[in-house]
Amino acid sequence: MTRAEKVTVSLPTPLLSFVTAYQESHHLSRSEVVQQALQAFQEAELARAYRESAAEMQADSLFDTDSGHGLSASAEAAW
Repeated sequence: MTRAEKVTVSLPTPLLSFVTAYQESHHLSRSEVVQQALQAFQEAELARAYRESAAEMQADSLFDTDSGHGLSASAEAAW
């Protein structure tokens, strides 16, 4: 199990109401709800960073889009 640290956060009432309703309907602790939300946020940020990186590589004419694996398009389709 990962070591957990206690933190104190302040939430606007509507957001806290959502957390409480979600917690009760999914039988989770408040900490579990916050952990799930932060994990989803982290994954979304990572996906955004990958999209941004891919767009930068596509925009760079010096970036070689050929993977260099040596297969032709027809041979690759067989894989």
